[in-house]
Amino acid sequence: MIGRPMPAPVRTALRAEMRAARTATDNVARWRHLERAHILSQPWPWPHTANHIAMFALAVRQRDRREAFGQVVRIIVAAPGSALGRYPEGNTGRARVGLTQPMPLPDDLAALLQTTR
Repeated sequence: MIGRPMPAPVRTALRAEMRAARTATDNVARWRHLERAHILSQPWPWPHTANHIAMFALAVRQRDRREAFGQVVRIIVAAPGSALGRYPEGNTGRARVGLTQPMPLPDDLAALLQTTR
């Protein structure tokens, strides 16, 4: 969505999820918040890429080579995919999920993203 600003409610929710990921005390919670942030960020190239960079950093801290490699690939394709509107809605952004696999949106995030259409 190049040229289209992120609506304030989506931006607020995205920042809250990223903050929660940074401050969570366990890795399961960190990933859950990063996955939710990923879903919110997908329509915008730079927030989407920044989310994958945060996922990469967490994978490196956990010494998870498979996840880290998967995030490198996703960092490369995130901005172009978002800019072209070619991203799988609801995809959590993890390496264990296919790059093009759409997934159901959590109800609260679906409601937020409805405002962008």
